[in-house]
Amino acid sequence: MKFFIDTANLDEIREAYDLGVLDGVTTNPSLMAKEGIRGEENVRAHYKAICDIVDDNVSAEVIATTYNEIIKEGEALAKIDDKIVVKVPMIKEGVKAIKYFSNQGIRTNCTLVFSAGQAILAAKAGAAYVSPFIGRLDDISTDGLALIEQLVQIYQNYEFETEILAASVRHTMHLVQCAEIGADVATCPLSVITGLLKHPLTDSGLEKFLADHKKSNS
Repeated sequence: MKFFIDTANLDEIREAYDLGVLDGVTTNPSLMAKEGIRGEENVRAHYKAICDIVDDNVSAEVIATTYNEIIKEGEALAKIDDKIVVKVPMIKEGVKAIKYFSNQGIRTNCTLVFSAGQAILAAKAGAAYVSPFIGRLDDISTDGLALIEQLVQIYQNYEFETEILAASVRHTMHLVQCAEIGADVATCPLSVITGLLKHPLTDSGLEKFLADHKKSNS
């Protein structure tokens, strides 16, 4: 399973990359604003800075909601770097744009997906990634992981090439369960990725090994 980090913070991206497990980055306008990145020129420069850190797969989100504007904005984002994946919302105009981008060889990530029907449309239109938001489904008492499991089955049935990118991953068990179910990608905060490192038996075992080593060398 690929690990993407969901942030616009360059230090966090570098830390995840240096850990040796990072496969890509997802961002959105809210994450950009959180880092104080505002204005079209500054946002695009920041995307380039992210691309300069990672090897591939930097999802850059369009703000537009009409077909022509999505195309215009998406093409401009794609020109920033070959690593850019244009992030397009799951709306009618977005699906049409995904088909256009697919025909042009521009990779897309269909975002704000909350149902199997939406994910089927995205795959048929040629999206490189589809992003079901499992945490937000959990927030409304719906099983987000069940949607991932459903999509894995559907995509296998018809050999769709679209990759399932589990988004809104809130904690380490979300991440592990996505891997167990068969999601192709999970995107999450740095704290979720580094949370996988933690186990009390690892800590206590290391403490004992170090104590024994100290005794043997005293």
